[in-house]
Amino acid sequence: MARFRNKKKVAFVKPAKKQPQQNVDHVTGDKIPRSFVFSRLKLPATLKQLQADLRKMMLPYTALNLKEKKRNNLKDFLNVAGPMGVTHFLMLSKTGTSPYLRVARTPQGPTLTFKIQEYSLAVDIANSQLRPRVPKDLFKNSPLIVLSGFGTGEQHLKLTTIMFQNIFPAIDINTVKLSSCQRIVLLNYNKETKLIDFRHYSIRLQPVGVSRRIRKFVQSHKVPDLRSLEDVSDFITKAGYGSESEGDEEAATVSLASDVGRVNKASTKSAVKLQEIGPRMTLDLIKIEDGLCAGTVIFVISFAGNGDQKKEQEEESKASEDDMMDD
Repeated sequence: MARFRNKKKVAFVKPAKKQPQQNVDHVTGDKIPRSFVFSRLKLPATLKQLQADLRKMMLPYTALNLKEKKRNNLKDFLNVAGPMGVTHFLMLSKTGTSPYLRVARTPQGPTLTFKIQEYSLAVDIANSQLRPRVPKDLFKNSPLIVLSGFGTGEQHLKLTTIMFQNIFPAIDINTVKLSSCQRIVLLNYNKETKLIDFRHYSIRLQPVGVSRRIRKFVQSHKVPDLRSLEDVSDFITKAGYGSESEGDEEAATVSLASDVGRVNKASTKSAVKLQEIGPRMTLDLIKIEDGLCAGTVIFVISFAGNGDQKKEQEEESKASEDDMMDD
């Protein structure tokens, strides 16, 4: 008599579909800006790390692992920018003495050229802090952008304002989720020095009147060590526990419209704290061109009385022209 073989049933697993990043904000209806951060010419190790820090700052709408080759020119990046919806380029370069940052709108400009007077890497900022804070989901959403001191009415400052306002996605204050506002990029223009202070902070909310121990207990769900206490109430009332409330100043508090995390509840007061996460830069705007690293010069700083600075500017301009000629 014939035997029937039992065939094992193989479960079919439907492959997960990778969700493509959206190109249009579903709330505002605006096109989401995307960026490439790359270098022109060879960079030293510290500027390479600054490039990596800038890429991380521009998350999530940037190419974090963008690969560059020596033979790549500006046209190569421009050819792939269109299909990928890239709207801005951030380009680092270095002459014999100074590093430069060019911020450009694709595909036709304008281009803003900044001389980097000073900079600090994210790792340097973290090493200078007692308790560095970089949660794992900190870069899940784009940072907010705050511009200070640019309202002087000068044309080059207006162009700078428009460029940086459009480099990050716009938000609708009526529908934005407070939990998505975790970072802030601050640009402050100093009218006396004519320099721009560039800072990158994380935003932290703390409920007013709640000690650090209680906050950590609610957030971590870990049972505290009560062996040295006579009663549970000692955990709250004992000196060193209930007296550690921070940030209770009225000027630094806000009333929340919705819950943020497990500790900050709606209709309660929370203290807003900013903690710098880097990178940090001091920028000097030296030139604005109406095209992509080319075209009519709209604004330029002249160094008629300083031969060294004039030579630097000529070197940077030559590097920009060589980049375009390679295209």
